[in-house]
Amino acid sequence: MPRFAHRFRWLLVVACLSTLLAGCGWRLQGTSKLSTVMATTYVETDDRYTDFNRALRDSLRASGARLTSHRDEATAVVKIIKDESGQRVLTVSGRNTPEEYEVFYSIEYSVAGRTEELIPPQKVELTRDYSYDETAVLAKQKEQAILREALARDLAGLVVRRLASL
Repeated sequence: MPRFAHRFRWLLVVACLSTLLAGCGWRLQGTSKLSTVMATTYVETDDRYTDFNRALRDSLRASGARLTSHRDEATAVVKIIKDESGQRVLTVSGRNTPEEYEVFYSIEYSVAGRTEELIPPQKVELTRDYSYDETAVLAKQKEQAILREALARDLAGLVVRRLASL
């Protein structure tokens, strides 16, 4: 009997915590619910295969939007005006070799409904820096790629949270 009582208490504690978390509005990041305006979304872009574009589509789907490949079916159009990433040298050694780089990802987007502009063009840029070691070139190239993908996911999250406020 004590074993059953212990399990019951544990189940009761888990149920109470779940109810408290659900009641306070807490949600996992990236699960913002979109309004009905964004129910069927068309993403207009020049390059469908960028890190940001993939991350944005994944975030929109996770938030409940249905993505369409036909603009005329959409209740909202997210237009990606600019989508670029790269790196800049931050610091240089006394031998004139790079010691630190900054990876950046910059986007510009706007959102239109069926009849009106919902969000005028917005520019967003995120950056991260990393140290460079010329003896580990391949590892640093991989680090740069990982940082760029993380920046794209962060930007997509920012955009979807902005869309959730419509």
